[in-house]
Amino acid sequence: MPTSRYPDWESFELAPGTGDSPVAFCADLSPASVLGAYRRGIFPFPAADERFRTINEVRYEERVADGTIGLVGSGHDDPYWVAWWSPDPRPVISVGHVHLGRNTRKRLRRSDVWTTADARFGQVAEECRAGREPRWLTDTLARTLTELHADGWAHSIEVWLDGDLIGGAIGIGIGRIISGDSLFSRYPDAARIAVADMAARLGLAGGLLIDAQWDSPFLRSLGAGPLPRERYLALLARSAAASERTALPAQPRAARRLLTADPEGTRRPAGT
Repeated sequence: MPTSRYPDWESFELAPGTGDSPVAFCADLSPASVLGAYRRGIFPFPAADERFRTINEVRYEERVADGTIGLVGSGHDDPYWVAWWSPDPRPVISVGHVHLGRNTRKRLRRSDVWTTADARFGQVAEECRAGREPRWLTDTLARTLTELHADGWAHSIEVWLDGDLIGGAIGIGIGRIISGDSLFSRYPDAARIAVADMAARLGLAGGLLIDAQWDSPFLRSLGAGPLPRERYLALLARSAAASERTALPAQPRAARRLLTADPEGTRRPAGT
């Protein structure tokens, strides 16, 4: 089979046997390219530097050559700078099924933690990048996500305590699904609270689930479970057809509400 080349994500076709490897390489991290990929359940993982770019080529060049991993976009740019993934199975967290855990629930009862949505996207994205090596959230991708946020596609959850931003999460909303990209925490359990808050707000907006992208013990402890990629992509397609952008309720809310099914109670935390 020859190398599979596609001009864009609209024409791209997933090859079988790519659940544990990139499905494509593509250097284009423009907002249109990134959004086109997310609409098909595909997300980018840019190389942080030349070494990681070379690892991509050495590790996967044979699968590119035989057409298993596709090349998307212009042939003028070096595609190995950005790997694009669509894991199979897909770890997902259903709205209403987030597991907070005993320690997190105790913390919520004892602290005055508040949350917001889409209040400080840029700050949350920078916190998600801080001190992380290799830095997959490159400057280029961060700028693209910021543009997608301005256009209503990318979202952030902010977790506040005494006016300080102590945790958060970012992701892309397609219809009734949010694909969660990254988390950060500066306080015990703040990342867990961010995920639970994202699910709660998504539920209020009529959403279905959070795509957790990468499986991990942390995400499983929050209630993430595997969903076959074929089923996830079908669900995503139906979700995108039903509605385009995901509109999360943005008002400040007490994180303590996450202990119950009652989402009531709002006020603005100091410093926001």
